[in-house]
Amino acid sequence: MEAVPEKKRVTVDGQDYELVFGRPASLTSKPFTYCPGCNHGTIHRLVAEVIDELGIQHRCVGMASVGCSVFSYEFFDFDFISCAHGRALAVATGVKRVQPDTVVLSYQGDGDLAAIGTAETIHAANRGERITTIFVNNAIYGMTGGQMAPTTIIGQRTTTTPEGRDEHRIGWPIRMSEMLALLPGVAFVARTTCHDAKSILKTKVAIKKAFRAQLEDRGFSMVEILSNCNVNWRMTPQDAVNWVGEEMTKVFPPGTYKDVFAEDQEKARADAPSKTKAQSSEKTEV
Repeated sequence: MEAVPEKKRVTVDGQDYELVFGRPASLTSKPFTYCPGCNHGTIHRLVAEVIDELGIQHRCVGMASVGCSVFSYEFFDFDFISCAHGRALAVATGVKRVQPDTVVLSYQGDGDLAAIGTAETIHAANRGERITTIFVNNAIYGMTGGQMAPTTIIGQRTTTTPEGRDEHRIGWPIRMSEMLALLPGVAFVARTTCHDAKSILKTKVAIKKAFRAQLEDRGFSMVEILSNCNVNWRMTPQDAVNWVGEEMTKVFPPGTYKDVFAEDQEKARADAPSKTKAQSSEKTEV
């Protein structure tokens, strides 16, 4: 059951007010150091809001991957472990198995999760590790200078594909959500974006459901969030978020790819008519 946050009051110039918006308790007061226009800050806040609403801050342990999010331990106000490149889910597995009551969060980019960490990702998901993964997909290596990533879309220019990604020579962008949704150990997988207000609200809903999957011991969960990298894309922040909504979503369609909660509801609905029919038959016989 979700914790009900206490209403906070503030006093300004002798007047008492109810605080309706502020910094989530699960974030520190340190200003974000991400590039202006980057979606990491928005995603951090959504994760922190969900953790606060679920009342699990004191139980959380996060995995800081290698990439732009490597300093996430400075922004989240709970324990974090800085992991070797691609090994966040291996470390997360160890933490969850040794301390099963912890709520384990792995925060990773596409270069970390879908390149050097592909094996760790697939096997952690296949084992059904009770871990919640936030996968930020910006289709490029952001921290190291804008090289091609496994998720770079066809024709996209990067520092290592100056003429655009060629599928015949380099292959196709990898779709991690679709891959993981096929595995029996996975409880919840969704892909969302943060390119407008509506998509941000949907992202928060997905993040909360991903944490629920862990809290209710259902299995592995992941939310893939399509994000921008306006600096390495050589775009303005506005053009970059527009490109996410107009171009990235064509290759990486947003949606829920696996949801055990929805499957439970569907099964309950399917069982309901048969139960009603059986009850009617019993009444008729009486």
